[in-house]
Amino acid sequence: MKIGISFSTSNFANYWDWFLDKEIRKEYELVELSFLKNNMKDISCCDGFVLTGGTDIEPSSYQGSTPYDFMPEEFQGERDRFEEQIYRHAQQFKKPVLGICRGMQLVNVLEGGKLIQDLSAANEVHRKISEDKEHSVHVETKSLLGEIVGKESGKINSAHHQAVDPGALGKNIMISAHAGGKNAVVEAIEFRNKQDRPFMICVQWHPERMKKKDSNPFSKNIKARFLAEIRKSAGGHHANH
Repeated sequence: MKIGISFSTSNFANYWDWFLDKEIRKEYELVELSFLKNNMKDISCCDGFVLTGGTDIEPSSYQGSTPYDFMPEEFQGERDRFEEQIYRHAQQFKKPVLGICRGMQLVNVLEGGKLIQDLSAANEVHRKISEDKEHSVHVETKSLLGEIVGKESGKINSAHHQAVDPGALGKNIMISAHAGGKNAVVEAIEFRNKQDRPFMICVQWHPERMKKKDSNPFSKNIKARFLAEIRKSAGGHHANH
């Protein structure tokens, strides 16, 4: 079984290393899906996908405006389009998806939603200074995420200045976790109606680089469930052919 991990020009090794466990490598092979190499043909050989973090998504793809605070010097439109192909393929062929940070924002955009372009003063909790910010998260109890982590709240890590716009969610997207406080930033999304839809969990935090990722259910359980869903999906796929 193969896991396709979308290439990011920042911190890519963290995502790759997260799946380099000896036990995992017995069963799964990692495939780098890179907009720089444009290796689109490799998408079709993968059994599950990780959409990684990185540069802000091009605002034109969600009717955003420019300029805005902390806007990057340049966007990576080719990455947005390449990863759209990954996501569309995953949906068409019912392959599991795990979206992380930018990956979560991209899924909302691809489903027709919008982003908060900069969290401004509300972002003290989330913006990375020298290292990720740690803060609490609140989970919707009747959500897939709640089922996976088995908790109503916990500690997560953040490093972002944009967020999914809760007032402009994509089609069939629901919020499954948010940060506390009056400026409750969206921390996780999933499909509202999961019938006939493949497994998908998207989180704003970084499970791949949490300090206690081997014990924190907001990292450990998510990875374990993602791998299990790939196994289930690939098993069913191979059984039908």
